[in-house]
Amino acid sequence: MQEARIIRDTMMRAAIRREVASIEPFDELEEIHRLDALAWIDSGVPICRTAKPATPPKHLVSYFAVVDGREILLVDHKIAQLWLPPGGHVEPGEHPRETVARELHEELGFVAGHDIAEPLMVTCATTVGLASGHIDVSLWYVVKAARNQRINFDEQEFSSVRWFPYSDVPQGRSDPHLARFLAKLGSCNRSSDRKLHRR
Repeated sequence: MQEARIIRDTMMRAAIRREVASIEPFDELEEIHRLDALAWIDSGVPICRTAKPATPPKHLVSYFAVVDGREILLVDHKIAQLWLPPGGHVEPGEHPRETVARELHEELGFVAGHDIAEPLMVTCATTVGLASGHIDVSLWYVVKAARNQRINFDEQEFSSVRWFPYSDVPQGRSDPHLARFLAKLGSCNRSSDRKLHRR
């Protein structure tokens, strides 16, 4: 039984490592964060939160940006006191893409209309707000949804949810890496559009 659990944990750690390794860094800072995350995974220390609020003090998070064209859905997070993409802690034994699907349903009340692809970005950040003092290693995924998608958000966790044009995102009260993520997302979208036009 113990041996089977060790094998499962080893396989999941390898799968999570592949998620991080698949990311093409957008800039020098992301390359630093990517290398830090890979070294952290390879160290063998626990990478998932096992007890609230922050045990271990560095743990894995799946963010997911719900987007429609050039608009993004953000949640006004009560504890962080920031406008953030939704997301949550990766549970032990859970693949980060499974975290996205679970949290999408729990936090916003709907199911993605497409398979969750590899993460677009990785960041390592010390949290701020009412639960500061630990490090989130965050994998940033993209979920496409229509702006008129019915949302049933978790009112215990969020004060409200709102769609923002990329240009109107409240940068002063959001994740410090959100602007970089949106720039990377925009760059990837432009590259995809160029490839389509060449066909």
